[in-house]
Amino acid sequence: MRYEFAPIILASLLLFPLAFAEEKGERPQQDTTPAITEAPQGGDFTLHAADGPVSLEDFRGKLVFLFFGYTRCPDICPTSLAFLSQALHDLTAGELEKVRAIMISVDPDQDTPASLKEYVSYFHPNLIGVTGTEQEVAVVAERYGAQYYQVELEGSAFGYAVNHSAVTYLITPEGILRFIFPHGTPPGVLTQAARHVLAGK
Repeated sequence: MRYEFAPIILASLLLFPLAFAEEKGERPQQDTTPAITEAPQGGDFTLHAADGPVSLEDFRGKLVFLFFGYTRCPDICPTSLAFLSQALHDLTAGELEKVRAIMISVDPDQDTPASLKEYVSYFHPNLIGVTGTEQEVAVVAERYGAQYYQVELEGSAFGYAVNHSAVTYLITPEGILRFIFPHGTPPGVLTQAARHVLAGK
């Protein structure tokens, strides 16, 4: 199976090194992880939002953007979610009815369903924040090839940051992982990819 970056940039995921967010203190940097040797399988999952359990299967018939991040992320997550929000705003009302976006927290120790709901509400009403136990989140992250780990921050009130892969996934209405976008992909490309999938291409 081939995974595509976007209609403009087509490539196999097997050749793509994940963008990785190195968040150290207040000066986050970017690095890359080694190239993935096996394409992630994606697939269904169930995690927890403020309004109750959320399953990917709940959104059959809708296109889903998926992102792994956390609410205390100083730079990478706000940028990615702002780009995603703009892409959603650029869709027509009819298109938007068929699209949802999910942010999975990679900081389940700090991010509660309630805090995630408040955080994502700043970006777009179609964005849902979910979390779970450390094990539940780890299982979903492995399924999608997402990587993350804590880094201690000396002298910081936060205590630690979470370095995490910073890609955005696009899942088809049939629940199939179709596109993987590196960090910094322009909103217009995300919008174009959504329309590409919604058109059945």
